[in-house]
Amino acid sequence: MPSRMQSLRKKIDLIDSQLLKLLNERAGCTQEIGAIKNRAGKRAYVPERESEVYRRLLEMNKGPLNKKAIIAIYREIMSASIALEQPMTVAYLGPEWSFTHLASLKKFGDAVEYRECQTIGEVFVEVEKGRSHHGVVPIENSTEGAVNHSYDLFMESDLQICSELFMDIRHNLMSTGALSSIKKIYSKAEVFGQCRAWLEAHAPHVELVPVSSTSLGAEMASREKGTGAIASDLAARHYKLKIVARSIEDLNDNVTRFLVIGTESASRTRRAKTSLMFSVKDKIGALQEMLAPFKRNGLNLVKIESRPSRRRAWEYYFFVDLVGHQADPKVKKAIDELQKYCTYLKVLGSYPTAP
Repeated sequence: MPSRMQSLRKKIDLIDSQLLKLLNERAGCTQEIGAIKNRAGKRAYVPERESEVYRRLLEMNKGPLNKKAIIAIYREIMSASIALEQPMTVAYLGPEWSFTHLASLKKFGDAVEYRECQTIGEVFVEVEKGRSHHGVVPIENSTEGAVNHSYDLFMESDLQICSELFMDIRHNLMSTGALSSIKKIYSKAEVFGQCRAWLEAHAPHVELVPVSSTSLGAEMASREKGTGAIASDLAARHYKLKIVARSIEDLNDNVTRFLVIGTESASRTRRAKTSLMFSVKDKIGALQEMLAPFKRNGLNLVKIESRPSRRRAWEYYFFVDLVGHQADPKVKKAIDELQKYCTYLKVLGSYPTAP
């Protein structure tokens, strides 16, 4: 057994040497690509290329590494590649170790620079002003639904959606003491909603205090005795809190969708989504007319969300996600037809479907 193990370790060392050589060879190609992009004034992060790399690798993969492992490994390889091409800054809804921060790390890796923002609106401003190349914002949760503030900001901003990602959300109750000592719990209001059944069963008399982020709640709990927070396990580790109860969310399938925003959307790719925002004329059958162009062109709508316009009472904007890229003939035709029924229409971006 020891000799077999030693033999396998020598083989691993040899493979590692080959991998390192190939990774640096890959990095050299990346630097050349970066120089070409810089001369052409093109952006470092190309979501359609990222999507193509993941798709090709996952199709080639025969195991034993699974999909999640392959994506995690290549996320860091591509993160390092972006940093070699040109410095890139990503704004996110903070503070550090909030779920949006973790989503940003999952999307862009450790090699890029991150800028913490206090509000979703500040993330938009950072990108609009050119202080950050991209921003990451939450848009919806499988349990609690839409993040309305993110939708509202698209009404006023010219920024485009250029990518998306989904992240499993696991909520943990953490504190410096035991559950019996907790008199107050800090977290986001949406998180309390996602953990309602557990809290009613195990902490019915504890005061729930909404704060702007789960990470801020963890920080506050680390400074105040007799308090707890609901946040990620990384937040517990960062603020040196003990996890009192793990995965207290009511539904196991608790997923949040995040959007990457930038000044331009992605080019055409094999598997894409397009997001639209529009308002329709106030008349009988208006919503039915709105849906007709998508049906006529055989397009699949994966989401419809409505928001008050905030300009006139009972006037609404509709947000639609459909399968396909705005450059696809059927999508383009549907958008042109839809324009006839709208008082306002804006394409928020086309982007690769998350792997």
